[in-house]
Amino acid sequence: MLDLVIEQKRRSIGSFEVGRVLPSVGRRMVGPFVFFDHMGPVDFAAGIPRSVDVRPHPHIGLSTVTYLFDGDIMHRDSVGSEQEIHPGEVNWMTAGRGITHSERFERARREGGRLHGIQAWVALPAADEETAPTFNHHGAEDLPLLEGAGAKGSLIAGTAYGLRADVETHSPLFYAHWNLDDGAIAEVPTGDPERAAYVASGAIELEGETYRTGQMLVLKPGGAVALKAVGPAVLMLLGGEPLGPRFIDWNFVSSSKERIEQAKADWRAGRMKLPDLDNQEFVPLPER
Repeated sequence: MLDLVIEQKRRSIGSFEVGRVLPSVGRRMVGPFVFFDHMGPVDFAAGIPRSVDVRPHPHIGLSTVTYLFDGDIMHRDSVGSEQEIHPGEVNWMTAGRGITHSERFERARREGGRLHGIQAWVALPAADEETAPTFNHHGAEDLPLLEGAGAKGSLIAGTAYGLRADVETHSPLFYAHWNLDDGAIAEVPTGDPERAAYVASGAIELEGETYRTGQMLVLKPGGAVALKAVGPAVLMLLGGEPLGPRFIDWNFVSSSKERIEQAKADWRAGRMKLPDLDNQEFVPLPER
């Protein structure tokens, strides 16, 4: 059942820490998921400076998927979107040939509060890497409800458990969130060649071993896998069809190194449009 256990690596992004899970040395991707960051949890005091925010920055060749357990983030992008995301909702932004966006903690600046969530990147198939950029928001009421004995959750994207989420994807995948009571079971969807489970909080048991917050269990393809909560736990389940290797450099993902170099040159030269509603500053290209 179990192929590999990935330990998150905590890193500071200036104002708070995130736990980087994918890519890792042992595993670059799970299905099309090429990047998986556990944000926080962090408690912001009211009046936090704007330097805490994530200033406008670019992407190509991927979809960013933001999902929160606590807190709020204001998203603005270069296709004209302005959308605050709340817990249990989905911001799905497809960069395609190029998009820029910012993520600002405006409610926390006014009121203080906790931030806790996951940001994942889903690589696009090679044929769709240059698609037009888009942004879609889905409220919690739009996500298919998952229920079991002592277990509740949402299907964030893709197909699983006989359900299909409304979120548009470009390749076969599943992405689900489970809240588990002590002793409750979450079944991992079958049929996908690559799949994994991430413990966002608490602990779960598999084959007599206990796994805790910050660990991703990469599972072998094939049969059913049942994950049992040891105390209350929060799980993220993900997987899908592999797309082949991808190059990652800063915020850019592509099947072509040359395309990434072009994106870097475009950003350095100011050829990528900033968000209309947030265009007074940006993150410069890191120079190595």
